[in-house]
Amino acid sequence: MVIGPVFFTNNRKKLLDKLPDNTAAFIFSGEEKKMDSDSCYRFLPDRNFFYLTGLEKPGFMLILIKKEGALSESLFAPVHDSMKERWTGKRMDFSKISEISGIAETCIRDRDTFADEVFKLAADNSLRFAVDGSSVMEAPRSFAERCRKQSKEHMDISNILTGMRLVKSDEEIDSIVEAARVTEEALAEMKKLIKPGVSEYELYTKLEYEMAKRSSMLYAFETIVSCGTNSFYLHHSDPERDGDGIAKEGSFIQVDVGARVNGYCADISRVYFVGRPDSDDDRRVKLLGLIRELRKAAFAFIAPGKTFAELNSQMYDIAGKWLAEQGLINDNFSKDDVTSYYWHNTSHFLGLDVHDVGPRDSVFACGNCLAVEPGVYIPEWGVGFRIEDDVVLTTDGCRLLSSGADDLEGIIAE
Repeated sequence: MVIGPVFFTNNRKKLLDKLPDNTAAFIFSGEEKKMDSDSCYRFLPDRNFFYLTGLEKPGFMLILIKKEGALSESLFAPVHDSMKERWTGKRMDFSKISEISGIAETCIRDRDTFADEVFKLAADNSLRFAVDGSSVMEAPRSFAERCRKQSKEHMDISNILTGMRLVKSDEEIDSIVEAARVTEEALAEMKKLIKPGVSEYELYTKLEYEMAKRSSMLYAFETIVSCGTNSFYLHHSDPERDGDGIAKEGSFIQVDVGARVNGYCADISRVYFVGRPDSDDDRRVKLLGLIRELRKAAFAFIAPGKTFAELNSQMYDIAGKWLAEQGLINDNFSKDDVTSYYWHNTSHFLGLDVHDVGPRDSVFACGNCLAVEPGVYIPEWGVGFRIEDDVVLTTDGCRLLSSGADDLEGIIAE
């Protein structure tokens, strides 16, 4: 599945409609990051630039202008250069750029003319400049700094773009569903390797191979595979080949992984028990019972009008009562008592970034996509894990975008 140019064209139109009149907005794809003197890391474009164009190459610049009610757009891209392409790779034809982005080929220009165009627009004193202040790329920051030095009035459009990205379209939701499918297929293949003696490294590489085989080569985030007490390091992204990184009979494995499809992320956590539990008193099974209860309550609670803080409060109440029943905290527990075991927030926005844009204090709305990951970690027991699935907000609740699998038989690896 591929998101078509109409999606990106509509996004540019929505942004232009929201801009004040007499504004020129500058959005940059960004630049490659050097890995060494001869090569760069795999490139991921600025997410707002991608949201507006669908293009994933470095060195592109987009100008959107709203002047006296008239709307225009120009894209600046590298042109073919046989000598440079010999060493740095094939460049896109303008016709292909137009096909992906929906920008007319006549509005696509040589990147080397960008500075002249900026100079011409800067001379128009009626035009306010706009940049994306949320970008992690250097180009928009440098551009904003030049505006300041030249006393050119400019505004930050990041809040406008964030508001647009918070509510997902059908194409975006379908892409997250597909990313979740790819992720869970990779997890199913990885699970076949789980047995005493397998290393985190073997499971990690199997996951990433299976996602790449399904056309997801740039993952949503660094894959996490944690054997046993390594799960107490929440972002354990350096898989071990020996020692604590070896699966042991009667232990468990925490996995947190996400594929990326059409630029959109899945975020899925699963736990696997190494070997069948002897009884319901197995501490892994007892904790699983709590996590399943938290998940059921979270999915029932999430709805338009609710907030992350309210969701966390619900989870703390349920987890606190359970922890008190286990004798781990007092019956008259405080929030701090609970968070000594409930280490991270229950949920976050999901989309083009795995922790997608959006204020933590915002009210949930229909079309928001969330990753939901209640987790409890009990060092005294040597057991702690989370199970995470992805949802979209509907008119009266939420709908799973991933499988929601958390049954004991699916968790046991034998």
